[in-house]
Amino acid sequence: RAARPRTQRRGAARRSPRPPEAMAAAAVAPAPTQPSERHLGMEARLPRTAPGEKRKAQSMWKGFVQGSVGAAVGGSCAHPLDLIKVRMQLQTEMPKLNMVQMGARIFQTEGFFGLFKGVDASAARQLVYSGTRFGMYDVLKQAAGESQGPISMLAKVVCAAGSGAIGAFAGNPGDLAMVRMQADGKLPVDQRRNYKNIFDAVGKIARTEGALSMWRTGVVPNMNRAAIITVGQLAAYDTCKETLLAQGFKDGIPTHFGASFMAAFIASVMSNPVDVAKTRLMNQRPELGGPVYTGTLNAMTTMCRTEGPLSLYKGFAATFARQCPYVVITWVTVEQLKKVMKDGDGCSTHGCFSEMLMTCHVPASARLLTVALAARAADRP
Repeated sequence: RAARPRTQRRGAARRSPRPPEAMAAAAVAPAPTQPSERHLGMEARLPRTAPGEKRKAQSMWKGFVQGSVGAAVGGSCAHPLDLIKVRMQLQTEMPKLNMVQMGARIFQTEGFFGLFKGVDASAARQLVYSGTRFGMYDVLKQAAGESQGPISMLAKVVCAAGSGAIGAFAGNPGDLAMVRMQADGKLPVDQRRNYKNIFDAVGKIARTEGALSMWRTGVVPNMNRAAIITVGQLAAYDTCKETLLAQGFKDGIPTHFGASFMAAFIASVMSNPVDVAKTRLMNQRPELGGPVYTGTLNAMTTMCRTEGPLSLYKGFAATFARQCPYVVITWVTVEQLKKVMKDGDGCSTHGCFSEMLMTCHVPASARLLTVALAARAADRP
């Protein structure tokens, strides 16, 4: 009997309510949350990727995949306009044909599929060239300190120029094959190269001119052009998008469309002179008695002296008409891929997949079951 009251007293002490001050503090104190997390219910159990080197490596390959897929889609859709641009840059006969007339001539002489001549080389080039420059652009921005805060416009320009030059060097064989396949239809029948596809073109160039010729021919003007055009397409897009967001626009497809449209115009103005010089250098044939250019500056100065300064903007209408859908489709595709892949969010594969389920029209029961299975699989060793 003496022990019983002490047990009761200890139980009562354990069950005694907390003081009113402690209860009020607990009611007022917010629950510990992470501001960047928006997972609900079972999704809160999904693992997170800690920040560090692993996250940077994932961002690198995500940037490569996003840039490759987005640019391949955009380049394939805009290929007929790119073909017209190349033909307009190469025309020396009088009278000059405008964009509509050049497109009509190609359609009449080569048929509908003539407008897509070299599209396989274009897609292969975009997979290597744009994938490299998008991936390197993210890497260089991280090296410039973007993870600590926004970087300056000058830093973006330097990162974009460097990534564009690296991507152009990697994709020069595909670019050389694409330009030659696009220009082939303009040559007389006995002078055409008649490449069947990208593999046939690269193989013939390597056999007849040497493997290193794929980097000797036009690689410097191509890198110059890529550095300039990447500043317009990537750095200008980032700046235009930030400006629109600062003006109150939402981060959605209309904002992506507007920013990419402005970036396309900036890129066209900056790159057209170098683009014309690159096309002339890659397509020159000294053995046929044509003009011989020794480099980008020589090509530009020779054209200004013999054809006038405005010759550097030959095909500008076609350049912008091609750049506009290419840049718009590329960036809209890349932004949607970023949303799906959760680029820079630091989430794991299961977390990204659960966010996709939340945004798609998936029944709640199926979504919760899938998330629960993913969480259980994540808990296993």
